[in-house]
Amino acid sequence: MPVAELRRTNSSDADFRTLIVALDADLRGRYADLMDTYDQHNVIDQIDTVIVATLQGEAVACGCFKSYDAESVEVKRMYVAPAARGKGISKMILRNLEDWARDLGYSYTVLETASKQHEAIGLYHNMGYEKTAQYGPYVDLPDSICFRKALS
Repeated sequence: MPVAELRRTNSSDADFRTLIVALDADLRGRYADLMDTYDQHNVIDQIDTVIVATLQGEAVACGCFKSYDAESVEVKRMYVAPAARGKGISKMILRNLEDWARDLGYSYTVLETASKQHEAIGLYHNMGYEKTAQYGPYVDLPDSICFRKALS
C-alpha cells in the first residue's frame, strides 16, 4: 500500500483550496442548511500552517491550524477524500500539525467538530483529545463538540 506524503504549505496552495471545497461539500451534505451558520467559522484567510497529503502524486487530505491564544492553536479544515479514508492519513496529518505547533512554542491544541462527524470524533478520542467546553464562536451551537489536547 502506498504511503501518503505530507507537504507543509500555506492556505494559498491550490491543492488545499481544492480539498476544502470538497470538505465544504461533504459538510453541506451532512448538515444541509445548518452549514449556513457554520460556514462563517470556516473561512480561511491567510494561514501559513497548512498540511496537504498526497498519495501517488494526488492531493487526498489536508489540515491546518491557526493561533487561538498565546498557548493554543486551533486545528481547522481536517479532511480526507473518501477514496483515501481508512489509511491512517488523518492521524499522520494531525500528528504533524501537533508537532508543528509544539515547534512554534504552543502548549495546547483546540478544535471543533460536529455531531454527525463520527469518524472525526473517533479520531480525536484515539489521538488523546478530551472533550472541553464549547469555546469562541461555537458556544451555544448544539451540534458543536469541542476538544482540547496538551502538547507535552
